[in-house]
Amino acid sequence: MATTTRMIHLGRKERPKRGSLLLLIPGVASVVLLGILPLFIVARNSFAVADDYGGIVGGFTLEHYAKLLDPVYSKTLFFSLGLGLLNTLVCVVIGYLTSYYIVSRPEGKQGFLLLLVIIPFWTDFLVRTFAWITILGSGGPIAGVLGIFGLSGFSMIPSNAAVILGLLYSFLPTAIFPIYASMRSIDGSLKEAATDLGCSWWGVHRRVILPLSSPGILGAALLTFIPTMGVFVIPVLLGGGKDPLVGNLIVTLYTEFRNQPMGAAVSMVLLVLMVLSMALVGLLLKRASNKKKGA
Repeated sequence: MATTTRMIHLGRKERPKRGSLLLLIPGVASVVLLGILPLFIVARNSFAVADDYGGIVGGFTLEHYAKLLDPVYSKTLFFSLGLGLLNTLVCVVIGYLTSYYIVSRPEGKQGFLLLLVIIPFWTDFLVRTFAWITILGSGGPIAGVLGIFGLSGFSMIPSNAAVILGLLYSFLPTAIFPIYASMRSIDGSLKEAATDLGCSWWGVHRRVILPLSSPGILGAALLTFIPTMGVFVIPVLLGGGKDPLVGNLIVTLYTEFRNQPMGAAVSMVLLVLMVLSMALVGLLLKRASNKKKGA
């Protein structure tokens, strides 16, 4: 009798486990088929030998990675890194100031201000980019205002300055929201105590707000830097494609040059840069967490 009761209990325990495993199958299959398998194919193609038309032949070679040292490719990589870091810095600084302003408002107004940040992004990405062409072009409102003062013929299209403005406009919300979330969790009495102890505005930010909002700042930097490296529409439309980013290079290698192994190699380099940036942010977050525990 006791043995039969134990078997019944074991059967009841195994059924939920089997049901949980069955529920995991669609998710695991989606990750494998849509994530891991394509990544494996790109990684394999980056080491494959290409034929005269850029197709995949097979074999194994490091030639494509060696070609990345060529100035044609290395210039694009370093330019993308520099522009990505610049856009990240500008987005984080403006996002920090904007988040601080929103957090400083009454709670009833914070939601409305966040809505103002989101509303422009309900429009299609390409439509918003073409809007910047109109704004910064020779027939735009800026050129019209400058024309009143006799400065005719103004146009920022195409230019790297227009690309930077387009990147800032596109990725600023992704910097605002993580920083805002971190700042909102900061106890307001800490700022008041720092002010009462003689800290200036900068001292309050340097000693209180910046350290406590560092997780959001690092998250904002990560969410801004990684997409900037892979974007390809903005440099083409606003910059005329004169100084392409890594994303433009990958699209060109796959579509125009038909060089799949080389495109795969550049894609893997971009992936490695993204993983390294994520690892760096993880280490910084861990270090900040250890400091808080030590304090």
